[in-house]
Amino acid sequence: LRKSGVGNIFVKNLDRNIDNKALYDTFSLFGNILSCKVACGADGKSRGYGFVHYETEEAAKQAIERVNNMQIGDKQVEVHAFQKRNDREGEKAFTNTYAKNLPADFDEESLKTMFGEFGAITSSCILEDKLGRKFCFVNFETTEAAAKAVEALNGKDLRTEDQKSEAKEDDKPEDYLLYVGRAQSKAERARELREKVSGTEQGSTRVAGVNLYVKNLDESTTDASLRELFEPFGTVASCIAMKDDKEKCK
Repeated sequence: LRKSGVGNIFVKNLDRNIDNKALYDTFSLFGNILSCKVACGADGKSRGYGFVHYETEEAAKQAIERVNNMQIGDKQVEVHAFQKRNDREGEKAFTNTYAKNLPADFDEESLKTMFGEFGAITSSCILEDKLGRKFCFVNFETTEAAAKAVEALNGKDLRTEDQKSEAKEDDKPEDYLLYVGRAQSKAERARELREKVSGTEQGSTRVAGVNLYVKNLDESTTDASLRELFEPFGTVASCIAMKDDKEKCK
């Protein structure tokens, strides 16, 4: 369910003081949350956006409807259905392709045979990483040829019968199936790496604690006054009074 993207929403223009717990508290009102995180930089400070993944699509839709354009902290947030980068960039025209998980004996002749059938190749190169694994870049003359190559080759199993028989049960398909896709720019690769590092540091775990939903509050209620009201009963980890566009409590 996590990988499918169903129930995943993107929240931007977040107040820099909103952390994982506050984000969770705000959005847990609408359904069971699988994961929730505020994106942070290397310095641990919020980047001003975050992600919330609900168990159901219905909960995500309700959160978008209820929270989009609402003021949280000092900022009016935007909430939208999360769209994977592949979906956002899937229609982008490209001619340069990248391929990995290539056979050990893969050479220039192999490259021409594998990719040449899809169209004219303007340039190509075969490289190896530090572990000796081969990968390559193939630039086609037309976007149509590049798209056909990706569609036909991505996910193919190029292992020999001996390699298949020696495979271990815990071998992951992404480690041996041929990958062919649009070649990313240096900036795109750097951005993806930053997001992965940020996700590892922050984690995408459930946040422990008890949440309360309070309604029929006076329109003059603020975060501070709401906290003051409940602090006599125990430690308050986070507290938010939802406000409308006129900065009055809803």
